[in-house]
Amino acid sequence: MLTRRHFLQRSLGSLALLPALRAANSGAGFKLFACDWTLQKTCHPDAFPLAARIGLDGVQVDFGRLKEGVTTLPLFDEKQQDAILAAAAEHKVAIASLALGVLNTVAYKSEAATAQWVLDSVKVMQRMKTRVCLLAFFSKGDLVDDEPGIAEVIRRLKTLAPRAEAAGVVYGIESWLKAPVLERILDAVKSPAVRVYYDVGNMQKVGEDVGTAIRRLGRERICEVHLKDYDDLYGKGSMNFPNVRTALDAAGYRGWLGIEGVKTPLGVEQSMRYDVEYLRSIFPAKV
Repeated sequence: MLTRRHFLQRSLGSLALLPALRAANSGAGFKLFACDWTLQKTCHPDAFPLAARIGLDGVQVDFGRLKEGVTTLPLFDEKQQDAILAAAAEHKVAIASLALGVLNTVAYKSEAATAQWVLDSVKVMQRMKTRVCLLAFFSKGDLVDDEPGIAEVIRRLKTLAPRAEAAGVVYGIESWLKAPVLERILDAVKSPAVRVYYDVGNMQKVGEDVGTAIRRLGRERICEVHLKDYDDLYGKGSMNFPNVRTALDAAGYRGWLGIEGVKTPLGVEQSMRYDVEYLRSIFPAKV
């Protein structure tokens, strides 16, 4: 029976790129986080002791979901912010970034409330001392082949950008849109406070050449990266993570890398441990 360690040795040994990758950036290092929804602890302080046990450097904290009869999101409550900040400090796990996943169900391109949520999130980022917030554009918020939606998002982002710039924070667009369309949006907004939140699994799923897109966008336009494999535990599925590493090196990217696991056949904690062990062989920790 093939053990996890033997599997990793065999699979990594077959990837000719890996030794060169390790040699090229042996001292640079990466920090790994997991999304709190992947940990099944959305907008909850319990994500942090779990992340510490797994060996993660950080957690991406979602603003949470709307509750019936409530018009605001859980993370806008300062008591919730304080509980999460305390957990992060206690367990020595960083808050890597924030995320507005609710925009998948209450679309930024069309719902009035979302424009205010995004504007109000600037103060939350400042209070929680985080620099990056993910803006989600999937499901009801999808922008593919939606030119009116893209135009409205650009309009709203132009309003957001000056506030974000003044606060020193960055918003990342995570979507099904490929690099050329994302570049068009960023060129229209014209702000370093609005960038791309690049998810390698999502973009592979829509047929984008991930390595080429990362190089094209570069570190100036990618604010953060989600590592994802839709098919299996990391290293067993279809995502070529050594190629992702090569592209990130070429782009000069050394920001956070986030685990947004889709497959957890060993249960959440054990699957995440497996994924972290695999990724650390390609994206070694900062020294």
